[in-house]
Amino acid sequence: MQLKKTMFFVLIGIGFSIMAACSGESTAEKMHQHLEEAVALEENFAEQQQPLVDLEEEEMELYDQMINLSLSEFDQVKQLSEEALSIVDERLSIVNEEKDSIESAKEEFDKIEPMVGDIEDQELKDKAQELVDTMNERYDTYIQFNQTYIESIDQDKVLYQTLQDEDVSEEELKEQIENVNQSYEKVIEANNNFNNLTETYNDLKQQFYESAQMNIEYTE
Repeated sequence: MQLKKTMFFVLIGIGFSIMAACSGESTAEKMHQHLEEAVALEENFAEQQQPLVDLEEEEMELYDQMINLSLSEFDQVKQLSEEALSIVDERLSIVNEEKDSIESAKEEFDKIEPMVGDIEDQELKDKAQELVDTMNERYDTYIQFNQTYIESIDQDKVLYQTLQDEDVSEEELKEQIENVNQSYEKVIEANNNFNNLTETYNDLKQQFYESAQMNIEYTE
């Protein structure tokens, strides 16, 4: 039987920075306040990553047990599939919390966009606009990730429900496993895109602060 793909998707969060000294209220300094508040609002998103991975690992262990059981051990398969369905619901709850956190952070970030036009230095203004464009793309990519991840969860549910059917054919089971595999291919791509954009955003934010000659301390 073809195995379901391993999950374990981790999304990178945006980096936090602190203004060590503030001598005035320039536009860049006002933007800094909103940028770092957005980071703080993403904290819950970051905190959900490890619990989600732990649940994915637990679910995969159950799945491995199921596929190694024989047809004569259907009662055990059914029990394990019910446990897996419970974990799937927990994963969905965490993903919904993640989305709420990301959306709150994006609302805060959006407050800087009207400020970009107030920057007089053209080079700094260009960097600020690039920062905005990258965050917008990052957010759109997260929405894509969230949608594909939820679709993969739906496919997982169908798989575990299929495993509870004692009369299911091997062909039907293989077809659903393939559906699961295909859904996770999309999740992997969206996961990688999001992480790449997050790294780009963090680099651009640092460049913006340096160009604005702001005294910034960076923290992990």
